[in-house]
Amino acid sequence: MKGVAIVDTSIFCNVLNIPHRNSERNQVMQQLAKFIQKDTSFLLPMAVIYETGNHIAQLSDGGNRRRFAQLFTEEVRKAINGEAPWQVMQLPNMEEVGEWLSDFPEKAKEGAGIADLSIIKEWEKMVRKTPSCRIFIWSLDRHLQGYDHSPGI
Repeated sequence: MKGVAIVDTSIFCNVLNIPHRNSERNQVMQQLAKFIQKDTSFLLPMAVIYETGNHIAQLSDGGNRRRFAQLFTEEVRKAINGEAPWQVMQLPNMEEVGEWLSDFPEKAKEGAGIADLSIIKEWEKMVRKTPSCRIFIWSLDRHLQGYDHSPGI
């Protein structure tokens, strides 16, 4: 069964090898190779792009900030142009953002930020759109790892 992985910031930062955000890089790169071999599709939410860019901008070394910002820019452009293993997900519409905001106080109480909530909502939307596929959030964060829809056989 073909799978669709929604890539979380923890994964994307490891793939890009961003300092202080890359402690699981070997494991992530091995998993990436396995997923590619299984013909998994990868989706990159806008929240992940924003968060990753923020992590890069917060690097203490200006040379690293520039180098990783260039790498990040190249990788996101490749994704937009269909030249990367992942594709950028569409921006949410105002109705979707309103739904996120309605659910945010409860998620915040549980410790989940708005970016994580938006990723969960994108996962829910993908499950509704393609219920016959495995849809999962690929993350190193425990609170996102449980989002894995596998259709019954």
